[in-house]
Amino acid sequence: MKKVSAANLRAIGYDASRRVLVVEQSSGTYEYANVSAEVWRRFSTSSSMASFFRDTIEEDYQKRRIK
Repeated sequence: MKKVSAANLRAIGYDASRRVLVVEQSSGTYEYANVSAEVWRRFSTSSSMASFFRDTIEEDYQKRRIK
């Protein structure tokens, strides 16, 4: 997990073998399924991480709360 400070995002991580994005938010920690390596790369290097998350990941990928 990589610590971040972007709006309500606290940390992010990616498991390439499972294609799972893990996002720690102020409200909890979630896994997002079937996220491509390209989306992870664009998200993790975005200059506006919170906007990218909101616009590209949050509504488009199935999530599961893990913490």
